Amino acid sequence: MELQPKTQTLLALWKEARTRFSTQLASLQSQDLTRKLPLTQNSVGFLIRHIGDVEFLFAKNVFGGHLSVSAKTLIAQHDTGEWTNLPSLLEYIAQSGEALENAIALQRDQDWDVEIVTKEFGVKTKAESLGRIISHTAHHGGQLAVILKYTDREK
Repeated sequence: MELQPKTQTLLALWKEARTRFSTQLASLQSQDLTRKLPLTQNSVGFLIRHIGDVEFLFAKNVFGGHLSVSAKTLIAQHDTGEWTNLPSLLEYIAQSGEALENAIALQRDQDWDVEIVTKEFGVKTKAESLGRIISHTAHHGGQLAVILKYTDREK
C-alpha cells in the first residue's frame, strides 16, 4: 500500500522526532535502568516502559490499531521499580514503535482532520494528537538524557 502524501509526511516527522529518544537506547546497560535524578521518582527503566505504553495506547485509541494494551506504568501511576530487564524493555519499545508506525501509516490524508475524544486530553484532531505523542516522547526522552548525563552509573 502506497502512503498518501500527508500521511507520508507526518509519518516521516514522527519517525525523525522519535530518534531523539531511540538513539539513546543503543548505549544503555542493564545497570542504567535503575538510575534516576535525586529527589525524583522515575527511573530510566520506568521512562522507557512508559513511552512504550503510551505509544501502544496512541496506536490503539487514537489511530485505530487493533491490538491489546496493558499500560502498566499508567495503571500503577508511579515507578514500581520493576523495569529492570533491558532486553525485555528494548523489545517492548521496538514493538510499540512499530505498532504506532503501522497505525499512522494506515491513515488516509483526510483522516488527519478527524476529531477524536480521549479522557486524557479531550478533543483533538488526529494531526494534533500526533503532535501530542511526538511531544510526549520528546519530553520523556529528554528526561532520560538528563538522567543518563547527570547521574552516576552503578558499578
